[in-house]
Amino acid sequence: MKSRASFRNLLAGTKKPLILPGVYNAFTAKQAEAMNFSGVYLSGAALSNSLGVPDDGTLGLEEFTWLGRWIVQAVDLPVLCDADTGFDDIEVTVRRYIETGFAGIQIEDQVFPKRCGHLQGKEVVPIDEMVFRLKQAVAARNGLAPEFLIVARTDARGADNMDIACQLDECIERGNRYREAGADVVFPEALKDEVEFARVRKEVAGSLLANMTEFGQTPLMGAPEFAKLGYDLVIFPVSLFRIHAGCTRGFFSTLSKEGSQKNRLSEMMNRKEINGILNYEP
Repeated sequence: MKSRASFRNLLAGTKKPLILPGVYNAFTAKQAEAMNFSGVYLSGAALSNSLGVPDDGTLGLEEFTWLGRWIVQAVDLPVLCDADTGFDDIEVTVRRYIETGFAGIQIEDQVFPKRCGHLQGKEVVPIDEMVFRLKQAVAARNGLAPEFLIVARTDARGADNMDIACQLDECIERGNRYREAGADVVFPEALKDEVEFARVRKEVAGSLLANMTEFGQTPLMGAPEFAKLGYDLVIFPVSLFRIHAGCTRGFFSTLSKEGSQKNRLSEMMNRKEINGILNYEP
C-alpha cells in the first residue's frame, strides 16, 4: 500500500523526528491529515479509554482492527497501530493488521495482561520470549507486505521484575536484541530523563521511537529536543484524548450550571468546518 511505502520513506528521510499525533477515531485522524501531519498513531490507551475501559488489555484484536479500519479508510496517511503484547497469536495479528491497512505494528515485551507503561506493577517477559514474538512477526510480515513496519517496545525500564539498578542496561540489551531479531524501530518506554534517552541513542542501533506522554515517568520534552538526541519518531499517544476529556468536563460543567451552550460557541467547530473536514457539501 502507498501508506506503508510512504511510512518507510518518511522514516528514512532527512526531516527528523517524525511526529505522530495519537488519534482514536476516524474524525480525529482526518483533522490530523488536514493539519498536514505525515502520519498518525493509534494508541491502545486512547482507544481503550475512549471506549470506557482502562489500558489493561481489555481490548483485543477484533476491536483494534474493526475500529482501525475506519481510521485507515478515512485518511491517506500511514497509521502506526499499537498491538499491546501481540494478542493471542502474533502471526495472525500481523496478518490482520496488514489486511486492515495499517502501515506498521507496535508490539511490547510485557506479560499479559499488560499495564500502561508509565504505571507501577508492570512486568516483562524473558528476552528470548520477546525475540521469538518478533521473529514470528517478521516472518508473517515478509510473506505478505515487506514494507510493513515492526516497532518493538521494551518496558524493562520500570518493570517490577527487574532490579532497578539494572533496568536501563536491560532496556539497552533488549533494544539491540530486538533490532537483531528484525524490528525496524526500537521503542524504549518510560525513560526518566534526557541522559537516559541519550544513552539509549548511543548504545542501540537503528531507528528509535520516543513516547511523549503526559503525567508519566518521562519529563515533558518537545520534538526539537528529541531531534537533538537523535530520535527518529516521537508519538504523542494520549494527548488529544486528554485534551478532549478536559474540554468535555468543562462543557458539561457549563451546561449543568447554565443550562445553555451559548457561552461556549467560540470553542466549537461549526457545521461548515466539520463538513469541510468530511468533504461533504450538503
